[in-house]
Amino acid sequence: MQMKLTLLIKLVPTPEQHQAFLETMKRFNEACNDIAKVAYHKKTANKIRLQKIVYYRIREQYGLSAQMTVRAISKVTEAFKRDKSKLCKFKSYGAMIYDPRILSWKGLDRVSILTLKGRQIIPIQIGPYQETRFDRIRGQADLLLRNGVFYLAATIDAPEPEPFEAEGYLGVDLGIKNTAVDGDGDTYVGGHLNGLRSRYAKLRSRLQSKGTKSAKRLLRKRSGREHRFASDVNHVISKRIVAKAKDTRRGIALEDLKGIRERITVRRNQRRVHHSWAFYQLRSFIEYKARLAGVPILFVDPRNTSCTCPSCGHVSRGNRLDRDSFLCQECGFAGPADYIAAVNIGRVPVNGPYVSGINLSHLQGQASQFIGK
Repeated sequence: MQMKLTLLIKLVPTPEQHQAFLETMKRFNEACNDIAKVAYHKKTANKIRLQKIVYYRIREQYGLSAQMTVRAISKVTEAFKRDKSKLCKFKSYGAMIYDPRILSWKGLDRVSILTLKGRQIIPIQIGPYQETRFDRIRGQADLLLRNGVFYLAATIDAPEPEPFEAEGYLGVDLGIKNTAVDGDGDTYVGGHLNGLRSRYAKLRSRLQSKGTKSAKRLLRKRSGREHRFASDVNHVISKRIVAKAKDTRRGIALEDLKGIRERITVRRNQRRVHHSWAFYQLRSFIEYKARLAGVPILFVDPRNTSCTCPSCGHVSRGNRLDRDSFLCQECGFAGPADYIAAVNIGRVPVNGPYVSGINLSHLQGQASQFIGK
């Protein structure tokens, strides 16, 4: 089996080549908006039919090459298929699609790419990760403009091994204070990330209220820095979790948190933290890294995982004393709430919601170690 991944490759054009890219992207997306109006008026997302209607006019009016025109029509039909009830609109510098007819790789340091001013040979910058996977690039690539820098987002084929037979499951509880806690008692603390987000939120508030040109310039400069840092943290955590599961021949059990933002309510002063919680990104990182490593992964219903006693099975909201502490009202079993949730999550794929006779001394020992961390 093959998994599709995306490599982001930085382009290093000269000022003249940079301007050629800008003009080409703008003209391409203007053509897309023109084609979208025709598609909406004709109520068709059929690429062949649309091409017969607009192809020659678009080529002549916007000066695009034959293949650029075909790619523009393809971009419109793909967008229109998603929602035929509204007119698609494309940003002036939205992604531009390149296929092998108008883009070719020239080794590890250059790419030949077509613009309105002809073919351009552009230097590229790649790191060790991209370099080891460069020979797997297949099909089309998207030309992107981010903060004034051009990138190519190229698709690669990554071999996906058959998942091994799991000898148990490592439960992982996702949270805000602790980004993740696993069933072995290891915690992946997100306090430094939450602190960074708080500082950035205060800085944004001050700069936005100031409203000067220098303040706006600083806002643009810092734009995306918080997101990049959070992504890096999630990459590191997901690697550690997948490596642990693979080394111990266990699968990974995660909470299915789809729709959680709509299901729960928080206080006003907690809204920023709640809505900046990147749990879905961490989940997707763990999922694709597990698939590449051949580690089985399952998603379980998170209901009652943090208020169910792993010793006697008693379920009660009263078991959760506060955000951090768990104390069973029935048998007195106690431990950190996140760790208890992770244990319950890891048990579901094997034994279901609750099976009596679980090793209480083992859990108590794990809980004691966890509290000491």
